[in-house]
Amino acid sequence: MERRSRAAGDPDKPEEGKRYYRIGEVSKITGVKPYVLRYWETEFRWMAPAKSRSKQRMYRQRDIETIHLIKKLLYEQRFTIAGARQRLREMGVGRAAEAPGVDIESHPRAHLRRIKAELQALRAML
Repeated sequence: MERRSRAAGDPDKPEEGKRYYRIGEVSKITGVKPYVLRYWETEFRWMAPAKSRSKQRMYRQRDIETIHLIKKLLYEQRFTIAGARQRLREMGVGRAAEAPGVDIESHPRAHLRRIKAELQALRAML
């Protein structure tokens, strides 16, 4: 008998109110294999999810939406990895972690990206 974490509803949809998803759940929701998600973390550095104390990847809803977007760019629109990375940069998706309401203390990469962006803005003013 298959064990399901959701009593009712579509297994390919994220649960309402759930904050974090493990890589297996994200794989089922997005239709992207876990090894591909891990590879995308290396190619899209800002996509790296937070990790629990036990070093498990913990994805948020925003991460799942980004994965859907990357999947669309790569598989439907036939972008290369470099092209998808550039397109996401143009769309400002890489800066999503800097949006209001994000706890910067728990996301050091987002904090470093914000500092880098601020330094680049200062450099451009000189």
